[in-house]
Parts: sequence; structure tokens; C-alpha cells
Amino acid sequence: MLKTVEGIYRDGQIEFTEPPKDVNNSTQVLITFLDSGNIDPHKIRQLIEHLETIAGIGQGFEELNAGKTRPITDFIQEMQQKYDISG
Repeated sequence: MLKTVEGIYRDGQIEFTEPPKDVNNSTQVLITFLDSGNIDPHKIRQLIEHLETIAGIGQGFEELNAGKTRPITDFIQEMQQKYDISG
């Protein structure tokens, strides 16, 4: 699972802008400090999307290894309905 939350580091503590949801009380984290003078919101959004993609791929492999798969025909039907694609 990968979640990105915003916060501010102040006086040795990280203060979340909004508390993270669906996170256990004792969860490992990685902290990235941003140079406030050089923040490009577009690049940050791209980085977050890349990280979420990598996490999703990892989750897919975990599900595959655990035998949590479904027939390809079910997936195709779901995508056709979701994106209004005729088959």
C-alpha cells in the first residue's frame, strides 16, 4: 500500500495537513523533504502518480502470487462496460 499525505516539519515533528486515512497506528513511513523554494506542483503530482503506479503493479503481483486472479473475459467485459466500448 502506498499513500501520500502532505504535512509540515516543524520543531522536530511532522504535522499532517490532513490526517492519513486507513493507516494503522504503527506503520512504516518514508519521509521526503521538499525544498520549499523549488517546488513544482506539476512535477510533484507526476512523482506521486508514478509511485502509485509502482505500488499498484506490486499489489497486482502479490494478488497473482496469492492466486487472486479472475478470467480475462470478466476483465474485458468490465472494461467494455466501464468505458462504453462495444465488443
